[in-house]
Amino acid sequence: MAVWNLGSINIDNVYRVSHLPAPGETLHAADYTQGLGGKGANMSVAIARAAARVTHIGAVGPEGAWTVERLLEYGVDTRRIATLSDQATGHANIAVDEAGENQIIVFSGANRALTEDMIGSALSDAAAGDFLVMQNETNGQGYAAEIAKKLGLHVVYAAAPFDADAVAEVLPFTDLLVLNEVEAQQLTAAMKADLTDLGVESIVVTLGGDGCRWLDVSGGSETHMPAIPVTPVDTTGAGDTFTGYLVAGLDRGLPMLQALSLATQAGALMVTRKGTADVIPDLKDIEDARLA
Repeated sequence: MAVWNLGSINIDNVYRVSHLPAPGETLHAADYTQGLGGKGANMSVAIARAAARVTHIGAVGPEGAWTVERLLEYGVDTRRIATLSDQATGHANIAVDEAGENQIIVFSGANRALTEDMIGSALSDAAAGDFLVMQNETNGQGYAAEIAKKLGLHVVYAAAPFDADAVAEVLPFTDLLVLNEVEAQQLTAAMKADLTDLGVESIVVTLGGDGCRWLDVSGGSETHMPAIPVTPVDTTGAGDTFTGYLVAGLDRGLPMLQALSLATQAGALMVTRKGTADVIPDLKDIEDARLA
């Protein structure tokens, strides 16, 4: 099987600060690094490092060629990433404090310039039983989800950053919904319905230091997966790592609880590292860490 990821590609500018800035406050950063990021790119790297086949569907500007090369180095199929001459590569300015919490400003750039032809052409190579994963940092999710369902793909949707209109468009085609606790509250408020009444068969709500909960709506059950205690250094990309590993596990045929356990281990290890896509752990890292 294979995973198709309609996702963002960003250049991450990361600033280490003593605390997250308040409105009107100017801070001097203690350190600065630049790397590959974006929720989509992070998930593609995580999926590849979890030993699943993943093709990334996305776009960059001319200055973003190195991000595509980096994805290829990490084992991601990049043949469906377009280079747009009239767009800048998406980028994110990220402030990370001493406790590992972050504050992020994102410019979408080429991530929001995808065409239906780009998406449709990519998914024409997909096979029934493959997975399509998406986030809210590109355009075209509704179109992609509808095509994917017609082709017999499993649709996984990470509803972040939260946008009520985007979620409403994709939900009718979604098989697995992944969101954090805040996004879950925003979604139920926007839809005026409980999570179990949204028509989605399976929902995973991440709870940070409290782990996650899996709502098996079709089976009528709820399961809590506890977090693995670690000392966080940087939470950036941890949720994307979790989702990528979860999708990869399911694509490889793991039962849901086993895939959730693997994703929890990957997310826990990720928060002990500084960076985003470039430091996402692989399966050997997880085995060596013995976090379970």
